[in-house]
Amino acid sequence: MTKHIPMKQDVLQTNKTYAEQNRTRFYDENIFTINLISSPGSGKTSVLEKTIEHLKTFMNIGVIEGDVATDLDAARIAKHNVKAVQINTHGACHLDAKMVAGVLSRFPLNEIDLMVIENVGNLVCPAAFDLGEHVDVALLSTTEGVDKVVKYPTVFEKADVILLNKIDLLPYVGFDLKQFRDDVQQLNPDAPIFELSAHNGEGIGRWTKWLKESWVAQTQVKDFDWT
Repeated sequence: MTKHIPMKQDVLQTNKTYAEQNRTRFYDENIFTINLISSPGSGKTSVLEKTIEHLKTFMNIGVIEGDVATDLDAARIAKHNVKAVQINTHGACHLDAKMVAGVLSRFPLNEIDLMVIENVGNLVCPAAFDLGEHVDVALLSTTEGVDKVVKYPTVFEKADVILLNKIDLLPYVGFDLKQFRDDVQQLNPDAPIFELSAHNGEGIGRWTKWLKESWVAQTQVKDFDWT
């Protein structure tokens, strides 16, 4: 009797294999890797630009940009003198580990300390696909509405850290900050929250301090002085 394997199971198992290979490669090259997930329009690329500005004097950064089409975000990141490689998914709503594996040869991995994978703008699909990263970062903006945390819980439950962008717009958008904090606490009490603004830079320093400390903790970097 022929045994039928559900397609979803097969796809995820293949992804898991590539993710483990990516993880091993990142470990061997001593690269700290984050997977940045948000919906379109949250300011994910703007937050990444501010993050790069704060970190590039301390570490060498590589960026993998995921989008359905265009290389607009990769071009923005490249202006910061950072190696950026674009992946176009041609309709797929997320990156997978095989896609990431396919572009790693385009980076000088032995020179990179931090790899940022900016996933396709989506709060659903990316949460299901391990890419081999150390840390999952979920980003929400105040302009999207506080209900997104409970409407799309998986990405916030799985996140190692949560960023709230566009706090400079809090007086204008009616975003309930207490409700946001309470909802995150219910779903993921261990995840730190960083409230920030890519527009004016507020809170970026606290976020990048956490990132640098996590980089040191999860790689073989020793006695690093970032003061």
